[in-house]
Amino acid sequence: MSETKKRSRFKKKRYTVPIIILILLIAFRLYLPTLVKNNINKVLANIPGYYGQVEDVDIALIRGAYVINGMYLNKGTAESQVPFLNFPKSDISIEWKSLFKGKIVSEIIMTSPEVIYVFEDQKEESGDANVDDWTKALTDIVPIDINHFEVHDGKVAFVQLTAEPNIDLQIDKLELTADNLRNVVEKDRILPSPIRATGVSMGNGKVALEGNMNLVKEIPDMDLSFSLQDAQVTALNDFTRHYAGIDFESGTFGLFSEIAIADGHLVGYVKPLLTDTKLIGKEDGFLGVLWEGFVGLFKFILKNQGTDTLATKVPFEGDLNNVEAGVWPTVFNIFENAWIKAFTSETDNDIEFKDAFQENLTREQKRELRKKEREKRRAERKKEQEARKG
Repeated sequence: MSETKKRSRFKKKRYTVPIIILILLIAFRLYLPTLVKNNINKVLANIPGYYGQVEDVDIALIRGAYVINGMYLNKGTAESQVPFLNFPKSDISIEWKSLFKGKIVSEIIMTSPEVIYVFEDQKEESGDANVDDWTKALTDIVPIDINHFEVHDGKVAFVQLTAEPNIDLQIDKLELTADNLRNVVEKDRILPSPIRATGVSMGNGKVALEGNMNLVKEIPDMDLSFSLQDAQVTALNDFTRHYAGIDFESGTFGLFSEIAIADGHLVGYVKPLLTDTKLIGKEDGFLGVLWEGFVGLFKFILKNQGTDTLATKVPFEGDLNNVEAGVWPTVFNIFENAWIKAFTSETDNDIEFKDAFQENLTREQKRELRKKEREKRRAERKKEQEARKG
């Protein structure tokens, strides 16, 4: 064989191998969305008591991301299902800024997700469904730890189907952000992960949640405050009619709460308020009118006449497996609101993270809490100064 032919054959091999590799890479890239989709559908199919699928998966290799479209998970089987999770679009990507801190973590941005929680136990229809099964499965879909989480235009609903009429309590237009979930930055902080959320409740009420957490621990620590304001109380009629035999003609409803959890110990309160409410609907029967009139009498006696609010404050404390509410403080607080001092439509800011500790704090914990208290005092002084200037 001549030298020229050998050189020609060598050149062909030199170009053939890279071309084959390039073709294989292109083929793999084209098949990758289908591969990921099939893998996710396999994970969803193996959750006992649930049935779910994914419609489509888009891959964006340049930014290290994939988008899951049309994912749902229902409670039940292929023949009989109860809606549970519906995620139209979930963008899962590498959080690039954390790479500079030596951490490979992900961020998730969900658009219009829906979570529908049905109170009834569906074991007869859905087999041995277990919450640990579906939460672990959804976590497995994300290959690396989640550090940043966003929800836009979300919905959370709590439904009771056996009630007559059906009870449907929901929060719409949910906007939520949670950062530093894997403690990439501010590692010395006790509660390094801030969370903020807003939404619109049934009755067009304004919902807000804010606070800080530590999700790295096996039992997460947290310090959170929640408020629901100016909801039309008539939106609760299905709930109150089923459980109390009363319905409202008009008025507003509010709910305010603070909780702190440290090492599995919970302390907090919930404060419900009814303002300018009227009972006794025209369509009630005689017994209904009689009962609502009886309730209305006590409502009149126990409401604060100056603010026209009926309210109480329910304190609770205990291990997460055995939380007890204070019955007598709850009763006393009804009279306090009515006859001593009206409760305000806001959180009371009287629960702090240190209140949840059962044992002595460590030096680091004390230092961190002192820092938080100084920041709180500075914020209060700044607010007072701005009020005086205004």
